[in-house]
Amino acid sequence: MQSSGAASDTTRYHNPSGAGIQQRGFLEHVRIAWKMLRKNTRDTVPNGSIPVHELDSTAILRAPDNSIWRFGHSTMLLKLNGQLLLTDPVFSDYASPFQFLGPKRFHVPPAAISELPQIDAVLISHNHYDHLDKRSVQQLRSKTDRFIVPSGLKQQLVQWGIPATAITELQWYEETPFNGVRIVATPARHYSGRSLWDRNRSLWASYCMISPHARVFFSGDSGYFDGFREIGERYGPFDLTLIEAGGYNQMWHDVHMAPAETLQAHLDLRGKFLMPVHNSTFDLSEHVWWEPMEQLLKLAELRGVRISFPQIGEMQDISEPSPGHAWWNSERVHRRHSAAGTTQPSRIQNA
Repeated sequence: MQSSGAASDTTRYHNPSGAGIQQRGFLEHVRIAWKMLRKNTRDTVPNGSIPVHELDSTAILRAPDNSIWRFGHSTMLLKLNGQLLLTDPVFSDYASPFQFLGPKRFHVPPAAISELPQIDAVLISHNHYDHLDKRSVQQLRSKTDRFIVPSGLKQQLVQWGIPATAITELQWYEETPFNGVRIVATPARHYSGRSLWDRNRSLWASYCMISPHARVFFSGDSGYFDGFREIGERYGPFDLTLIEAGGYNQMWHDVHMAPAETLQAHLDLRGKFLMPVHNSTFDLSEHVWWEPMEQLLKLAELRGVRISFPQIGEMQDISEPSPGHAWWNSERVHRRHSAAGTTQPSRIQNA
């Protein structure tokens, strides 16, 4: 990382020492994009409806402290010390610069942004379309007055209409106290950019969220590296780790983790429960969409790791999340396409 202050037009950020990534040129990016466009999508997307538990502001506000909900991909809503924290909000139909092309959502969010209560802080891990969505950020402007982002990302949000006074930038290992919750930006092994021309102009980060009663780690995107051990030593043990498990591929093994690496990162972090994220919402790689869950289920059993697979929108206790069940194997999720077209996602009405 070159800058310890505000990013300039020439600032480029770097991964931790010894955790560099492969640099790909323009032609390599074109080749990968072409390969992804031409791939066989059989089983990389569900052919049925992923179950989604419907939420609204009343249900969220009535939930006890230390609650957590999956909204899809890496969008998580946490209630810590009475504060509502939202990570990497992506509510759009496509993780793409276009709303008609690119990776399309498998399921609806459990609540629209308009149905959310006021959010105390939004945490953004890095500047990629599946983690930083312009439309969602602009819609959240009326729902929050605090965005916490890695160094160099403030300028992007200001361009989208977010007041500069509402944005807190953090370098790695910088923290901000927030109504009884410590939010610490910690290292990750990744990169940033929305095009070939702004690569690494802003930092990427993981986050530790520490309240008087719970400790949570959120990975953002990261390849496996020894920084997880250092984070665990500094801020662990964690009651819950939210670690990416999905979208991996041999072509980008240095910036995403295979399931075995996700599990090892959890152990390095000294986590009590693991909740895998970054799966079941977008088709971002070549593996079958349920593979991360199946592999982690087997690996966790072998290693004695407690793991939780909640359905989208299903409330969980951060300190003691339920194991869940293999919901991705249900007949509803795997039923064949109807003659009239693909089945539409649906929500489960909460009691």
